Amino acid sequence: MADFDLAVILNYYSPYVSGLTDSAREIAEGLAGRGWRVAVVASQHKRSLPRRERRNGVEIFRCPVVTTISRGPVSLSLPFVAGQVARASSVANLHIPMLEAGPIARLCAPTPVVTTYHIDLWLRPSLVSPAVIGAVDTSARMAMRQSAAVVVNSDDQARHSRLWPTMRRSRVHAIPAPCQDRTGGGPSYREGPGLHVGFAGRIAAEKGLAYLVRAFRRLPEPDARLLLAGDYVDVAGGSDIERVRRAIGDDPRVRLLGLLNGRQMRDFYASIDVFALPSISESFGIVQAEAMMAGIPSVTTDIPGGRVPVTATGFGRVIPPRDPAAIFQAIQELRDLPVERRATGARDARAKFGLQACLDAYEDLFHSLGAKPGISRNAQKKIA
Repeated sequence: MADFDLAVILNYYSPYVSGLTDSAREIAEGLAGRGWRVAVVASQHKRSLPRRERRNGVEIFRCPVVTTISRGPVSLSLPFVAGQVARASSVANLHIPMLEAGPIARLCAPTPVVTTYHIDLWLRPSLVSPAVIGAVDTSARMAMRQSAAVVVNSDDQARHSRLWPTMRRSRVHAIPAPCQDRTGGGPSYREGPGLHVGFAGRIAAEKGLAYLVRAFRRLPEPDARLLLAGDYVDVAGGSDIERVRRAIGDDPRVRLLGLLNGRQMRDFYASIDVFALPSISESFGIVQAEAMMAGIPSVTTDIPGGRVPVTATGFGRVIPPRDPAAIFQAIQELRDLPVERRATGARDARAKFGLQACLDAYEDLFHSLGAKPGISRNAQKKIA
């Protein structure tokens, strides 16, 4: 097996779309663009995906899935492939929550592991969900204890985590999730001069979309629009689309746009006046930070991690979770925000959450552990 500078390990990788997946992809592809030899090890979450391919400068290893437990794929070979690739790398970056995280971190030795802890696992209440959450949390604790460092999106997220007692004994680094500057689009999704409110993300229960729809339906204007962008077909753990459709009812002003990518996301942000992320569980909310970077204020819920982009910039409103009345009020307060305030908010958000700042922070952390692009694992051993 070839030497790599960085092994990135996670459950779902591109073309799957989620905040965790997109963060790992941006780090992998971003550092590959800076000259790092990067490998990704993930599940083969669709059988049509190749077991091995090279995409955007990144070598991808996919492992067959034997079953799924709730939203998590189970692959018997993934821990062993991940360990093999990691041991041929200068540093490993493990993205969790992930059921196999603990064994994987152990199998990576002696390569140093940086564990990126995105969020406490949230599942819909069921007979098995407490057991699944308990198992995933236990595995995460094991991984953190064997990691050279733990990365979180914010101190706010970390200190309110169920795993903070373990995390606090680790070398913790707060690095905001990587966010793309999506300015420069055209308002191709806009339908007239009325207020346009937007949401982007997986159409999943933890996103709280039904509360946003109920808030929007309080608006009396016939030319107002609610644009909901996001996948509701290929959603790990199941889509919440039926509940969202029930909330929409017969309101003709709501648009389900489906999954948008690339230029489409630029056009989406250029088409809205206010962004809303009404999640009941959220680690950061890349989409709201990207909206803010494009000059769109965000309505977000007062939950650890998810509130950080707004509290760090003041560019939006923080409201209680599960509260349509509060969402409605916040939208009304933000809809006519002056152009100058939008420009200031965008500059502040780009300075704090831009992709290059994230890549710089990860690169510095990997350097501190002895990893440098182009230096093989064997060469490192000779240097040591």
